[in-house]
Amino acid sequence: MKTLLKIISYPFTVLFYLLFGITIMIFHPIQWVAFNWFGYSAHKKTVDIFNWTILRCLHAVGTRFHVEISDNIPVNVPIIIVSNHQSMWDISPISWYLRKHHPKFISKIELGKGIPSISYNLRHGGSILIDRKNPRQAIVEMVKFSKYLQQHNRSGVIFPEGTRSKTGVPKPFRRTGLQTLFKKIPEGYVVPVTINNSWKLQRNGMFPIQMGVCLELIAHPALKISDYEVEALIDQVEETVVSKIHK
Repeated sequence: MKTLLKIISYPFTVLFYLLFGITIMIFHPIQWVAFNWFGYSAHKKTVDIFNWTILRCLHAVGTRFHVEISDNIPVNVPIIIVSNHQSMWDISPISWYLRKHHPKFISKIELGKGIPSISYNLRHGGSILIDRKNPRQAIVEMVKFSKYLQQHNRSGVIFPEGTRSKTGVPKPFRRTGLQTLFKKIPEGYVVPVTINNSWKLQRNGMFPIQMGVCLELIAHPALKISDYEVEALIDQVEETVVSKIHK
C-alpha cells in the first residue's frame, strides 16, 4: 500500500511543483509593485494572498489542514510565536492562519536570496536573516527585531529547535534567542504553536511529496511575558508546544 501510494504521488507532485513554481514567479513582481508603490499594508496583503495560494497548491497532493487557534491571543501587541519546526511547509500555515498578528520570521541568511517571492518577502517584509556562523550578528539582529516588533505591535516567529525535525520528534529548545526576545519585550506576549504531520510531506525528501497528509496547527493561549521569570517561561512554552505533538 505504501509503495502504491508513493507511485501515485509522483504525477501529483509534478503538478504541485508546477503550480508552486508559477505562484512564486507571479507573486514576485506583484510584491515588488505593492512594496515600492503602495507601502507596507499593500505588501502585507499580497503576502497573505501568496501564502493562501501556497496552501491551495498543497491541495494538489491531497494535503488537508486542521487548525485550532485560541481565542485568548491579543491583537495590537507585540507577540513572540514559538513553534516546533517539521518542514518548510510550516511557514505558510503560520503566515496565513495567524495573519492578523502580522507574523515575521527569524530565518537563516541563506534564504534571503535566490528564491522568487520568498527571498523578497524575507528581505522587505519585516523578517530578519540570521547568520548561524556569526553569533554576534545574530544577537544584533535579534535586538533590532525586538525593537521593530514593539514599535509596530507585530509578531516574531521563532523555531527554537534550531533545525527541522525530520521525523516529527521534537528537539530540545535552544534558549539564547528566546532569552533575548523575552528580555527585550517584557510587556509582550508569547504564543506557543504546535505543528503536526508537516514532516510527512517531506518523508521522501523533496520528491515525491507524500499524498493525503493532514497538517495540523494548534495556536495555544497567549502568555504575558512579564508574568514569568525568563527561564520558567521558556520551560512552560516548550512543555506546551511538545504536549500536543503526536507521539
